[in-house]
Amino acid sequence: MAGRMDVRRSHDGRVAHVAVDHDAKLNTLNPDLMQDFAATFAALGQDNELRAVVLTGAGPRAFIGGADISVMAAVDSEAQGEAFIRLVHGCCRAVRDCPVPVIARVNGWCLGAGLEIAAACDLRIAADVAKFGMPEVRVGIPSVVEAALLPGLIGWGRTRRLLLLAETIGAAEALDWGLVERVVAPDALDSAVEEWIGMLLDAGPHAIRSQKALIRRWEDISVTEGIAAGVEAFAASWKTEEPRRMLGGFMERKARK
Repeated sequence: MAGRMDVRRSHDGRVAHVAVDHDAKLNTLNPDLMQDFAATFAALGQDNELRAVVLTGAGPRAFIGGADISVMAAVDSEAQGEAFIRLVHGCCRAVRDCPVPVIARVNGWCLGAGLEIAAACDLRIAADVAKFGMPEVRVGIPSVVEAALLPGLIGWGRTRRLLLLAETIGAAEALDWGLVERVVAPDALDSAVEEWIGMLLDAGPHAIRSQKALIRRWEDISVTEGIAAGVEAFAASWKTEEPRRMLGGFMERKARK
């Protein structure tokens, strides 16, 4: 199989670092690798002790350089096209379905399916050398599936620029647009990711999982429905001891000051 998924653990196993390792082809995704990608995230999602996932690309050149163009070029029917794009969607859905926050560590090229996967992540941090684009129309196909998340991140006008004009933008512009949340020098990427991991680990694990699930619901429902869903999530927090423990700890620290 061309390419593989590498997984390592840190922070006593509570954080998973997942790398798409197909560096010889800019970490592009072929069918076998996409199936492995989805299976990797599904397995991680079963770990009740997991607190966060960091997703990146192997090597210094690319996060995910898109879908493997040689595979797409061999598609010769609607059925094959649908089967292929459903694999791309499966990768994005696996990230969104992961019950804990997924941080995209964007270390280089982030194109097409790679940008859709980055959009599916909960947080995005990029090296200042990273490049972003959706070039599909240049090879005769539209940008689809989780490209539908882009308007919520960058607005409709900028989404049209990426999808219709197939522009490639740099990290600074991606930050200005809201496509990523932070940009740092390449040698500061890991330490910046660690800052975010530290913040996530400081929070209540049940609260973080509940918050991610609630944000996902907000994407698909009206504001009124979202408020109601939030009331339910807030009340459900007391099914665990987490609010009592953490609120109690806060009050104790305040009393000592």
